[in-house]
Amino acid sequence: MVFEALSRLGSKADRILMYPEEWDTNIANITDRDSQLLQKARNHYGAKLLPVKVKKFGRKPSETIEGENLTWDTSATKFLTFNQTQYLRIIHLDSDVTVQQHMDDLFLLPPARVAMMRAYWNLPSVKSLTSMFILLEPSAAEADRLMAAAESKTRQNNEFDMEILNDLYGDSAMILPHRNYGLVSGEFRSEDHHRYLGNNYEKWNPKRALREASLVHFSDWPIPKPWIMWPRNLLKEKMPLCDINPGTKDETGCENKDIWLELYNDFRRRRADICALLSVPAPEWPPRRNFNSSAPANG
Repeated sequence: MVFEALSRLGSKADRILMYPEEWDTNIANITDRDSQLLQKARNHYGAKLLPVKVKKFGRKPSETIEGENLTWDTSATKFLTFNQTQYLRIIHLDSDVTVQQHMDDLFLLPPARVAMMRAYWNLPSVKSLTSMFILLEPSAAEADRLMAAAESKTRQNNEFDMEILNDLYGDSAMILPHRNYGLVSGEFRSEDHHRYLGNNYEKWNPKRALREASLVHFSDWPIPKPWIMWPRNLLKEKMPLCDINPGTKDETGCENKDIWLELYNDFRRRRADICALLSVPAPEWPPRRNFNSSAPANG
């Protein structure tokens, strides 16, 4: 879906698709969706296919919630992007995004090993980087350094890709502005937008913010990623509210709610149209804890 968007939006850069080395492009039968989609990415959208060994962080049994989708456990795989030294620069994009404008202009920025945005939702108290997208200069030495940092013996249980990138590049990365480049879907659930706007005088305009963003990253924990259906009780609890008379037949001022719902519905429609894939059934909510676990529930 990312490659379809980049193709449609006119991006001129090469496109690389990293995929698990256990997959292949030989379509065994009509239900072999992995192979069909690899061929479609290559043949329709010009993607260069790159099989890789998926890097998993993993967790201890005491940290695991029964039935939980361990969203970040394979996120270290993106570090392999640094090994693509045939390129001078690469923009790494995750799959949990909607691309609205290509970002080829970023390739023209001054040299920097890594360029990333701030996690604006944590400002000003925490000045951390976000791995929503990464503009990077490939380097085998940097790839080795990142993969070493991802090893279980050198990382803490709560450290994943974003924490490692902050540890290594928090003081040296080129900082990209988040406005006009990256917007999180959770912004439409927020009541305070001054961190995104960067000031206290500008009025939040959800339509304008969406229109300006090159990329929207789906981040609404504990709402599942957009390829997973919502548990109805969780949706009722976490969905954005209208400004006036929320939850009644007279509710109005629902721009944030309407945009948020449409972001998810649009992703699911495109996933069905482009990939011929239906949404994953909704998980149980609230999730059941492992009865041997003493760890606190995620929230």
